Amino acid sequence: MLDHPPSQFRFARRRCLQLTGVAAVELTLGPRFLSRPSRANPLERPERRPLEILVISDTHLGYKGQESARRQWQATAEALAKAPGALVLHLGDVVDGGREPQYAVYQEIRERIGKPVHEIPGNHDPAELFARHIRPAIDTVVELEWIRFVLLNNSKPESHDGFLAPRQLEWIDEQCLAAARDKKLVVIGLHVPAHRNAHPDRGWFIKPTDGQTRLYELLAKHRDTVLALFHGHFHNGLRGWDDHPPCHEICFPSALYNQDRKLREQQAPGYNLPEFRPGFTRVTIAPESLRFVYQPLGGAEGVPHTAPIPRTAT
Repeated sequence: MLDHPPSQFRFARRRCLQLTGVAAVELTLGPRFLSRPSRANPLERPERRPLEILVISDTHLGYKGQESARRQWQATAEALAKAPGALVLHLGDVVDGGREPQYAVYQEIRERIGKPVHEIPGNHDPAELFARHIRPAIDTVVELEWIRFVLLNNSKPESHDGFLAPRQLEWIDEQCLAAARDKKLVVIGLHVPAHRNAHPDRGWFIKPTDGQTRLYELLAKHRDTVLALFHGHFHNGLRGWDDHPPCHEICFPSALYNQDRKLREQQAPGYNLPEFRPGFTRVTIAPESLRFVYQPLGGAEGVPHTAPIPRTAT
């Protein structure tokens, strides 16, 4: 999400990695954060092997009418092709300002990744254009072994905030019930976060009257099934909260640019990794941990950082 006029866990460990010559920052959420203490932990099934995926967001093809976003997406696609991961999630703002010709540019470069890529619209992706060029059924489900990714459009071109219609909320409920019957866990993908991120954060989120209240009710109802909410939109690097346990809420970095809003210095709730170069994120979901590796492009060195994540015991 770009800040200009729109068109439509405690850390277990974090370390600097050197991956294919590019710097990375790693964040691991340990078993404490993945367990459901009131019931048997579904992640402890021995047949569930670790799953690796890749997450990108906010490519903004056509940004300011310049070629920089295309070049950045090309470099990102090349890195994604080399990185391990069964699939790629794109969390919205495929193009900038609804620039329709840029979808073809995006798709041509996407083909070079050689992995399945699953997008959701951002507020820069009008629904009719996304349906025409990316996927007719915008709200969709992607299955990867024991994880069900529930992907929805919760953005509008005229607003920075998020919106979930009653039927979408019913559909989330249905998908969580079905996943539980199938003994799967759920990750929900929404461009705009649900978390009420007050100043010094951006303050863009799903307002209570626009679906936030009901969404959190559903997260409580399906606390043993919903693992995380994945978002884009913020351009703040890897930014997350764990104050609605046991669900994790994470905004992923932009592949085009990110801004350091000095959230750590201002003691903003949650966490914000000290890395703001454009990049993507490697995510590993394993029986013992949920791990994020923020992979900036073209960096010579990573930035090591460790900080606790406040979390309420349940």
